[in-house]
Amino acid sequence: MFGETKAYSSFSVDDLDAARGFYGDVLGLRVEETGGPEGMRMLDLILPGGARVFVYPKENHTPASFTILNFEVDDIDRAVDELIGRGAAFQRYPGFEADEKGIVRDTHGPAIAWFTDPAGNVIAVLSTG
Repeated sequence: MFGETKAYSSFSVDDLDAARGFYGDVLGLRVEETGGPEGMRMLDLILPGGARVFVYPKENHTPASFTILNFEVDDIDRAVDELIGRGAAFQRYPGFEADEKGIVRDTHGPAIAWFTDPAGNVIAVLSTG
């Protein structure tokens, strides 16, 4: 039924300006501001490859309890170091043993590290090699 339609993901934030700065300046994504109903400001994040993610403000925003975006990188150590240098704070979760940088290295899967956006939504960076 939806095999030929366009689809996109979305999530909410509590501060659109902070989200625009974080996703544009810290993560280096292309961010476009769009208008919505009754003059509401919204954002489109343009991911590598052209996929779009819709970001909208929500007054009573609650951070997602799951990872909203996953970024694959060739060198996770370099990516984590760069993100830390740009102000990202990495998270540690019970049941996942992380190194001093916050990277979980498991022989059964990719190395992965989680950090949050200014609204508390969880993002992951993981190695592809």
